[in-house]
Amino acid sequence: MTDNESAVLLRQRSEGIAEVVLNRPDKRNAFDDVIIQQLITALESVDADDNTNIVILRSEGKHFSAGADLGWMRRMANNTRQENLDDSRELARLMNVLNHLSKPVIGLVQGAAFGGAVGLAACCDIVIATEKSSFCLSEVKLGLIPAVISPYVVRAIGERQARRYFLSAEVFTATQAQKYGLVHIVCDDVEAMDARCNEMLQQLAINGPEAMKAAKDLVFAVSHKPISAEVIDDTAQRIADIRVGAEGQEGLSAFLNKRKANWVPEE
Repeated sequence: MTDNESAVLLRQRSEGIAEVVLNRPDKRNAFDDVIIQQLITALESVDADDNTNIVILRSEGKHFSAGADLGWMRRMANNTRQENLDDSRELARLMNVLNHLSKPVIGLVQGAAFGGAVGLAACCDIVIATEKSSFCLSEVKLGLIPAVISPYVVRAIGERQARRYFLSAEVFTATQAQKYGLVHIVCDDVEAMDARCNEMLQQLAINGPEAMKAAKDLVFAVSHKPISAEVIDDTAQRIADIRVGAEGQEGLSAFLNKRKANWVPEE
């Protein structure tokens, strides 16, 4: 597909940085089963690309995403339970792929992020929004529940806030989202958000690409687990492995010799 035909674009922003872009501004970037497949394909592609170290998830237009497309919801309403189950499993696959992408993912959220779009934000490692961004877990208004996205949203905002917003379907602001842990950085407007994204890219660029992958995996390995002998030993194994690896050796050598590591871009 060309850029104009595809609802999901995969772009090279600069060396080592890829953008996965929702491209349905006329539909407020709502997604359906086809777009879910396109997102999975794009994300799996950048994950497998050794030349990509950082991924940005963003949208064209005024809104990040309105969540599920109305036409898709109409089709699902007429589908069998098995067809609905198959559909839901693909959305679950998308969330899992995004959440466990081996590379850092920056989510840029402007305007509305409703329904499943809150799940997309919750699966990003770093989320930057604007002051006018708004969030809503709106499913119960339709007699539904935010089932597939719930593991990621609950981990992001906590059980207490989830109990409120899953049940109330209230809209909450970017400032509230930051307080709850869904958003990390709130900017004045889209221009400021893009500038802050560039600053974050510069920060990530000085870090070891393999170390960032290992650090992300480390979070999953220790999160919500008791500090057991098994966890303690696993963390010791991880740091020993990375110290003797090529990137760890280069990073330590650069630090001790007061020079830049070989992965740091030239200024």
